[in-house]
Amino acid sequence: MKTKQHYENHLANFYSWMIGDFEQKQLDFQSFLKQNRIYPTKSKTAIDLGAGHGIQSVALTNLGFTVTAIDFNKKLLDELKSNSHGQSIETIQTDICNVKEFSKLNPELIVCCGDTIAHLDNKEAIEKLIVDCKSALIKNGKLILSFRDYTNELKNEQRFIPVKSDDERILTCMLEYETEKVKVTDLLYEKTETGWHQKVSSYNKVRITTNEIIEFIEKRGMKIVFNETINRMQTIIAEYK
Repeated sequence: MKTKQHYENHLANFYSWMIGDFEQKQLDFQSFLKQNRIYPTKSKTAIDLGAGHGIQSVALTNLGFTVTAIDFNKKLLDELKSNSHGQSIETIQTDICNVKEFSKLNPELIVCCGDTIAHLDNKEAIEKLIVDCKSALIKNGKLILSFRDYTNELKNEQRFIPVKSDDERILTCMLEYETEKVKVTDLLYEKTETGWHQKVSSYNKVRITTNEIIEFIEKRGMKIVFNETINRMQTIIAEYK
């Protein structure tokens, strides 16, 4: 199944539950921005690619950025509007690969977090996205990426990952590794009046590594100013000098 269909038919229905405490997550991202001295200084415009239900967008708005949130899923964008509590965040339902179309906004910051880049079709598409982000940024603008590094293959029972559970839901994820892809299967069990019911959906992620992302960035003349693992996500800040 394509990623867009997976979200529309399956993941978007329980995405916010899976992620957890929205307020704490956006405060964590807001703190990360402050720690790395990322504040609106020039155009004061930021683009949030794969914005989901708004963790990054709300944090950016709280710091004074004018934010355009882009995602292909309407349900999640509607949740973002609700989570923004009246803050002015422009939401656009489109593919993140169309980022170059928004260069007219003169963004000084583009963020793409939560392993969103792995949702693209292949490594070439990821590299093109990075190229297009650089083209859209103003001089001295920054790009923030977070993603999972799939260098090391999980084997046997390690491939089965308990994601979250409560009295009403149990979510487990299974990974199947290929040379260029990782097949992700989300298995959701929901308790109903007639008992527990299973819902299953699979989609592919690109098996990308940190070194490959760094190569894509540096090849385009951008400088890596931050590169660390945060909550099992490789997080990179690159600057367009």
